[in-house]
Amino acid sequence: MPGRPTRRACLAAALGAASASAWMPAARALPARAMAFPRDHGSHPDLRTEWWYITGHARADGQDWGFQITFFRSRVDETRTLRSAFAAHQLLFAHAALTDVGSGRLLHDQRIARQGFGVAQAQESDTAVRIGDWWLARSGTADGGSRYAARIPAERFNLELQFDSTQPLILQGRQGLSRKGPQPEQASYYYSQPQLAVRGTIALPGRRLAIGADGSGAPRAARAWLDHEWSEALMHPEAVGWDWIGMNLDNGGALTAFRLRRQDGSALWAGGSFRAVADAALQVFEDGQAMAFTPLRHWTSPHTGTRYPVAWRIDTPAGRFEVDALADDQELDSRGSTGAIYWEGLSTLRDASGSEVGRGYLELTGYGGALRL
Repeated sequence: MPGRPTRRACLAAALGAASASAWMPAARALPARAMAFPRDHGSHPDLRTEWWYITGHARADGQDWGFQITFFRSRVDETRTLRSAFAAHQLLFAHAALTDVGSGRLLHDQRIARQGFGVAQAQESDTAVRIGDWWLARSGTADGGSRYAARIPAERFNLELQFDSTQPLILQGRQGLSRKGPQPEQASYYYSQPQLAVRGTIALPGRRLAIGADGSGAPRAARAWLDHEWSEALMHPEAVGWDWIGMNLDNGGALTAFRLRRQDGSALWAGGSFRAVADAALQVFEDGQAMAFTPLRHWTSPHTGTRYPVAWRIDTPAGRFEVDALADDQELDSRGSTGAIYWEGLSTLRDASGSEVGRGYLELTGYGGALRL
């Protein structure tokens, strides 16, 4: 989503935690503006919250795998007037997760550091964000596209992946300005890069899996989705969390759908977009259009006791879809960094006929406690 630990997947809640205090200045409405690249691939430290979020799926060693890599940046308002080099003006967080669909097992890890001192950095000129030995960086390609590279040596797994754009990025909302609530200040700058081709390795104890090494262009061979979003404020006071999907369709299309949710489960705001195939015109969903999120199945976490709707029927202006988790236990506990507990997992996408038409990630926030962002 605007999305979005929590991302969108911003995520979440917690990114705002570093500055959620009486020091926080009043949020302002973001002006509509044209995005400029590669500058807007980089960091925007003048705004409070930002994230770079990559999720994907691959088949390797006869098994299906899902992965998530997210870097967050949070401006610390309490220190904005301090000139000391030791003052923490920006905090960086990172989350990484790996889903073994066959076993239903999720591995995840997290990092947190203040920017500077050679420890953590988010560059402004282009995507280049790092916390210690975790990093994500972008470079341009000869055809005007993007190549992202990530290295995540986590505690129980290692991701070394490359992501190549295969189609134009998507400016979400109105040319990149995405509303997240009824008030104009509840908005973000937000773009997505769907259908990223993935190559690289996933390493586990005693195993090293090659991803995309055969160059297969078959559906679901190895595809990823990138969101980059930055904002001053996202959530209306009545919103407790959000439900979001980013789905790569097997035919090259892309579907985004999200809603911000009240405590009683009703939708406060909804939006999204649909691109039928790679070169098709973008259909933008705006609040007030025919959108509905209907839970179909729930799962209760044995770790936190939180109950999540892990299967949905989603009605959009582009049609009806069903989303279902490929593994139920994809809950991430990020209380060691951003403070949030949320569900983020690889899922299938089916059309109204029941045929599987794609895969991607479902993100569920605010079910274990209200988020503030």
